[in-house]
Order: sequence, then structure tokens, then C-alpha cells
Amino acid sequence: MKRTDADACVLARVADGDTAALAELYERYAEPLFAFLFRLAGDRGTAEEILQDTMLAVWRSAGTFQRRSSASTWLFGVARRQAHNRLRLAAPPAAAELYEQADALPGPEELAVGGDWLDAVLAGLPPTQREVAVLHFVVDLAHQDIAEVLRIPVGTVKSRLHLARTKLRESLNGQ
Repeated sequence: MKRTDADACVLARVADGDTAALAELYERYAEPLFAFLFRLAGDRGTAEEILQDTMLAVWRSAGTFQRRSSASTWLFGVARRQAHNRLRLAAPPAAAELYEQADALPGPEELAVGGDWLDAVLAGLPPTQREVAVLHFVVDLAHQDIAEVLRIPVGTVKSRLHLARTKLRESLNGQ
């Protein structure tokens, strides 16, 4: 059984109220979802809260999964909607607040592609380009899957990715 089929079966078990299935999904997807959410939120604590909101939303809405996309694409779509709901309600934290919230302990984001340089460059991208870049470079989703997560045409994914690559390249060249 392919992973996408297995994930769809796990989602069906979640829809039936199986808490072990939800834990299985969490174990499988917590790191890539957190990496995505951390780069959208720019704050570890907020990303952790959005991840928990995401898992709660998955628990509540697993029955709506209709296999029109892969389970992972559906999960990233749920995470994106939770992030947008949370982030549009709150103003971004001030620089001093970010410093005060810093946690020296390594977390899931250190397991993903990253580093201070990449985080700074990604944070400097417009939100639409940042989403596409994170889903492509960090989460390693295909163009079609990114289009499904973001609910945009594949051509738009490609153009946003091109613009993000251009800015990343400029940053590498020190411009």
C-alpha cells in the first residue's frame, strides 16, 4: 500500500473517532507541518499553537476528506487555513518580544532545511511567495500539490516560485 493510500486510510480512522490514528498522523506529519508553519508565522510558539489548532481541525473535519487530493496535501491545506486564521487576527510580535520568546533548545525547525540565513531570506519574501517557497523547498511538495494546498493554478505556483528563486539568488549573490 502506498503512503498516500495508507494516509487516507488513517484519515478515515480519524473520521471514525480513532485517537490512535490521530496520533499516527501527528507522528508522521508534525515535523513537516511545523517547518511550514514556523516559516509562515516566524515565531516558534505561534507555530506550535497553529500546529495544535491544525490537529484539532483534522480531528473535527477528517470526515470531509474526499480523496480528491492526497492526504498530505489535504493536511497542509488545513494547516494553511489555520495559520491564516490565526495570523490575520494578531499583529506580528515586536522584535523585543521575539527575542524574549527565543528558546535555545533545538526543535523540529532545526531538523528541517534552515539556518539563520534561509529564515531571514524567507521572512523577507512576500507572503504569497514565502508559502510557495516553503512548500517547495522545505516540505518538498510538487507543483500540483502546492497548487491544491493553496487553491491556486499551477502556473501561479510556478511564477511565484520563480520570483522567490530570483530573490533567493540575489540574496546569495549579496545584492
